[in-house]
Amino acid sequence: MDSPDLLSQVRRCRLCAGGIPDPVRPVVQHHSGARILIAGQAPGRKVQASGLPFDDASGKRLRDWMGVTRATFYDPEKVAILPMAFCYPGTGKSGDLPPPPICAETWREKLLAGLPNLRLTLAIGQYAQGWHIKKHKGTLTEAVRTWRDHGPSLIPLPHPSPRNNIWLKRNPWFGEELLPDLRSRIAAALR
Repeated sequence: MDSPDLLSQVRRCRLCAGGIPDPVRPVVQHHSGARILIAGQAPGRKVQASGLPFDDASGKRLRDWMGVTRATFYDPEKVAILPMAFCYPGTGKSGDLPPPPICAETWREKLLAGLPNLRLTLAIGQYAQGWHIKKHKGTLTEAVRTWRDHGPSLIPLPHPSPRNNIWLKRNPWFGEELLPDLRSRIAAALR
């Protein structure tokens, strides 16, 4: 199955209808030429409304972390954005609900197979890290702190949400050490 057919199927997906808040509107960015994969968790409420991945404060911070312009970030031939679930899962007691697993179980392998030019994957948050870092069983902080151990083509990141400001203050090494390395790897992947 070619990528346009698969992407069309993903955009018509209604597997979660009735189990998540309306509207069911899969939000993805995918092109076979993409060199960077952003593997997030699931769209937030604002992204679900706009239909544009990371179209919120988290996206602004993520683009800053990456050192890329908005135009580069939203160029599907450069950056693929495939969260673990493609629709907003709803709100829980302490933030958004986890991504429903059926989305990744149904679509992830097929979509990843359509990205033969990937050079770098950013695994954002515990759900994406759980999928992309098979060996790691520790906390999100441990996964991010040991970013060098995950090879040259994968970097685990915390979610860039403003809700993580306390985490960022408690972990100054993130900005001092990891972000310069991230920007360097992003630049190399885009060359």
